[in-house]
Amino acid sequence: MTGRSIVDAHHHVWDLSVRDQDWITGPELQPLRRNFTLTDLEPETRAAGVDRTVLVQTITVPEETPEFLALAEETELIGGVVGWTDLTRPDVADELARLAELRGGAYLRGIRHQVQGEPDPEWLLRPDVRRGLTAVAAAGLVHDLVVLPHQLPACVKAAESHPELTFVLDHLGKPPIATGELEPWASHVRVLAALPNTVCKLSGLVTEADPQSWTVSDLAPYADTVLQAFGPSRLMFGSDWPVCTLAATYTQVLDAAEELTSGLSDSERTEVFSGTARRVYAL
Repeated sequence: MTGRSIVDAHHHVWDLSVRDQDWITGPELQPLRRNFTLTDLEPETRAAGVDRTVLVQTITVPEETPEFLALAEETELIGGVVGWTDLTRPDVADELARLAELRGGAYLRGIRHQVQGEPDPEWLLRPDVRRGLTAVAAAGLVHDLVVLPHQLPACVKAAESHPELTFVLDHLGKPPIATGELEPWASHVRVLAALPNTVCKLSGLVTEADPQSWTVSDLAPYADTVLQAFGPSRLMFGSDWPVCTLAATYTQVLDAAEELTSGLSDSERTEVFSGTARRVYAL
């Protein structure tokens, strides 16, 4: 995509000397048990022609978001931050206002919670969570959804209940690409996409496939589903670096996304690779 501006709408960084990433457990995730910093990422983005990124939370601790905001202040690469705060706290509106006043606070674009780790499949529909989502919308932020397929019906209900809030579905809702199953994930995604306040990230595909033997054709039915459901103007590319390195290099992830969208027009691909992210995250 030489000559085209590219936005990576989803990546992470972490420093294990600052705090542990307690989700990195077991032999399969062992390659992630090291520091991943902007110094590691910047050569990758430069080589790929990426000029803006969105830095996304990794763990549910209040200290991480202020650190990410300060980091965004220090680099031209990060255009926005999706942070974390406890949506169930009674003073969540005040906390969001406090974050916005911190160094780099102007880079706060959204809030994400690890809903995929919540045992209650309808966690998003709890009254205290709904109050938090209302506060996120009132603060002019979006809400990133990191969920599993069985939690998608609750995402639909939440998006219906909060038409004033934009919901961003991370990683297509983590479909079971490794098994090749499409349903019921595809049906749930189509219902979610029918709501105008929802968008989706073309991200996280390679790690939901077989990390050792995936091919673009393995990913295609899932990418085609969200392309048809959301359309290019509500779909955005994300690398999910460094998690993607379990299955692919940064360049391989971008190349796969380019191949998956090769049937689109130039203007439609511009939407997927920059336009949607710039609009949704106000970059």
